[in-house]
Amino acid sequence: MSPVRTVTAVAHRGDPYRFPENTVDSLRSALDRGADAVEIDVRLTRDGVPVLLHDASLKRLWGHDRPLESLSAQQVRELTGGRVPTLEEALAATDGSRVLVDLPGPARPRALRRIVGVVHACGAQERVYYCAGAETMLAMRAADPRAELALTWTTLAPPRAGLLDAVRPRWLNYRFGLVTRELAARVHRDGCLLSVWTPDTRRSLRRLLGLGVDAITTNRVDLLCALLRRPAAPSA
Repeated sequence: MSPVRTVTAVAHRGDPYRFPENTVDSLRSALDRGADAVEIDVRLTRDGVPVLLHDASLKRLWGHDRPLESLSAQQVRELTGGRVPTLEEALAATDGSRVLVDLPGPARPRALRRIVGVVHACGAQERVYYCAGAETMLAMRAADPRAELALTWTTLAPPRAGLLDAVRPRWLNYRFGLVTRELAARVHRDGCLLSVWTPDTRRSLRRLLGLGVDAITTNRVDLLCALLRRPAAPSA
């Protein structure tokens, strides 16, 4: 009998259809609805505090056209009514659960070391892993040689062997539309797990589950969890 394959259900920025993305309410809602892990975006404020924000400014979500890097953590708290959590607060709110930290900003080694420092100070290094493109993942490998990394890759051409040797990713992270059965097989032959982002329809989720992916990051983690719980149809 072949082993049962486990697919990790990752909630993209929490549960953004129910609560604003990257907020504590959104993260807790996603976990309550069955997510195995939550994905968060982390950037630094002007005074070096890691907070949860995907964009470079507060405009889209919070209505303030102010770059994050020009604001202190206290100013962010005041402008958003305290709804943009620090990384420390997010780790406390997800205690015991896996957290995928996306790093959307530039690859600044000091910032990455600060983020790693907070993760370690919170005792969360065993449940936190990181994703970003090649430049940031190379810098993260230097910042934390033992970190679990997911290398985000955006083309069908495979990553160079030298890059894989330097980054040592556990995961290769692809946009879901690029994934084929052949790509999944190649990733697994290279010794990596395959994660994908961000399918939100039942049809796309079913297709990816059939292709052998190992993790799916989605805005509809409730739908993904429902599909994962569904028993397989009996064989004819």
